[in-house]
Amino acid sequence: MTAASPPPLNPGAPGLAPAPAADFGGKWAALLQAAGVVAALAGRTGESIRAEVRDFPQAMAAAGGWRLALAAQGVDDLAAVMEPGLAALLAIHGRGADPAVAAEALWEEFAAARGALLALLPPPVA
Repeated sequence: MTAASPPPLNPGAPGLAPAPAADFGGKWAALLQAAGVVAALAGRTGESIRAEVRDFPQAMAAAGGWRLALAAQGVDDLAAVMEPGLAALLAIHGRGADPAVAAEALWEEFAAARGALLALLPPPVA
């Protein structure tokens, strides 16, 4: 599999159907908000959201096909990691403990997953 060729897809495989664009965009926005909270708990400040990150759902909707299907699954997978992780960090913070180290680990996981998702963007047209 390369960036230009799609991975083999089993048409009947569960989880490979693209999510509706509005749902996908909403999940992405929620992930970015959660990541902002994680970054703050990790002591990271002043990081702005790049346009390619902010506009990721629209770019994936335009790409469609296998890219959108993989991106939708990746967003769901990332949400499955971030939701309990953020809940744990907020519980730690709520008890008055410092969640910075754990938050930094979750931030690094988010950043790696975000990078993998952004790699699904179609190559720029020359």
